[in-house]
Amino acid sequence: MPAPERIPTRRVSTTDVLTLLAKGELTVRGRLREASNAVLYCTVSLEDEEAHCVYKPVAGERPLWDFPDGTLAQREVAAYELSEATGWGLVPPTVLRDGPYGEGMVQLWIEADPEADLLALVEDEEPGEGWKAVGFAEVGDGRTALLVHADDVRLRRLAVLDAVINNGDRKGGHLLPTADGSLYAIDHGVTFNVDDKLRTLLWGWAGERLSPEAVERLTAVAAALANGGPLATRLAELLTAAEVAAVRARVAALLASGVHPVPSGDWPAIPWPPV
Repeated sequence: MPAPERIPTRRVSTTDVLTLLAKGELTVRGRLREASNAVLYCTVSLEDEEAHCVYKPVAGERPLWDFPDGTLAQREVAAYELSEATGWGLVPPTVLRDGPYGEGMVQLWIEADPEADLLALVEDEEPGEGWKAVGFAEVGDGRTALLVHADDVRLRRLAVLDAVINNGDRKGGHLLPTADGSLYAIDHGVTFNVDDKLRTLLWGWAGERLSPEAVERLTAVAAALANGGPLATRLAELLTAAEVAAVRARVAALLASGVHPVPSGDWPAIPWPPV
């Protein structure tokens, strides 16, 4: 795939980006071959604006036995809608539209800051200051190391979002910190199952009290999820009725408990591979 910097991009205003993604002309530039499903790197152009994006056609999705309904593309868009409802903006702008290979998800390309460190393996038994422990991992030759993630408010918000969308695959490679201090998260096709599927590297706050900010945002999400509410109406276009009901139930459970969830023990807590 051509390096992103080789394709010139005009600056796109925030207010226009969804229109650009939804209505612009998609031009495929390459394919991300390491992905398990078809992921195409594109430019999208409309009038005098252009941006890089990712296009995941439904035709390129592999069936999943535990996700018999809907599509990966629909769940990717649903995750964006949920993220927007929190006001945290953790998922890049994402739309469902037709493209060169049929209907699919189109998402704004995010350039990650290679200097940002959010995950690490350390030799100590406890995380250092500014880090949260996830668990011990084998690193070869019979040795183990402690996997840690940054004690970062952006990651804590994402841990809450993942609990709501029931993310079954939050890996390190899905975290995209940017040079301006923002954090985005990608790859949300394995989400919204009615059964507990939460697998993540962001267990550092497990069992801790939710922040006041998280409680405030979840309360707003609960209102938007009420029957006839804007978020409930939008999610009903993308998910099954049972899946929308499960989202409501997860939000209600988080507010009732007031704490970050802990691993259930019924499902592997950490995705493999973890990056």
